[in-house]
Amino acid sequence: MREPGKDFEPLLAKEAPPQVERMGLTWLTGAAIATILLWQVPGGDYILYPFTILATWFHEMGHGLMALILGGQFQKLQIFSSGSGVATYGISRSWGTIGPALVAAAGPMGPPLAGAALILASRSFKAASLSLKILGSFLLLSTVIWVRSLFGLVAIPLLGLIILGISLKAPRWMQGFAIQFLGVQACISTYHQLNYLFSYSAGPLGLSDTGQMQQYLFLPYWFWGGLMAIASLVILVQSLRIAYRSE
Repeated sequence: MREPGKDFEPLLAKEAPPQVERMGLTWLTGAAIATILLWQVPGGDYILYPFTILATWFHEMGHGLMALILGGQFQKLQIFSSGSGVATYGISRSWGTIGPALVAAAGPMGPPLAGAALILASRSFKAASLSLKILGSFLLLSTVIWVRSLFGLVAIPLLGLIILGISLKAPRWMQGFAIQFLGVQACISTYHQLNYLFSYSAGPLGLSDTGQMQQYLFLPYWFWGGLMAIASLVILVQSLRIAYRSE
């Protein structure tokens, strides 16, 4: 015969899901400030180079994936050693002027949205590890399907393999560090391209993303640039607030 109360012990002792070891908000804020300062220092871009390439990938994938969502085509992705990139896509005319404007906006908003998803995934070890695996695998998959520049064919799968390696072999604290650091870097990359956001032209490539939005939505390019800069900051702050919210 079981002792009284034994039937209820499994319920009382139910184990909580493992939490990923997350970086402190102070540390993350310091890392973000240090990153912004490094952008201003000669040679600082070289230190942050891998994150620049990843942010460019997020940006160009934003254009291409939005084109696919709207029923268009994502033809190819080119990423260059300078840190710049180009997504080639086609858009269905059924969307009128809204379609091209949404595809144009999806580029600058790609990094902060991806960064927020990574930060939110840090709330549990399972989600963090899975998100790193998905990101690494998608980098490899995109290389096969869309990447068509020599530099991109080397850099993108290399980043994918590194991220996959972290998700498979790194200890829990390192995975927590990696996913939040990558998330913050992606979010603040918007401010590395402020000149681009507030430019009407992209030089030989034609109109900038905000220039295209002006063309299709009529409000000036600087309005759209400012709106996306503010949105990126709000997305970062809110994702960190949710990630560190008390259970």
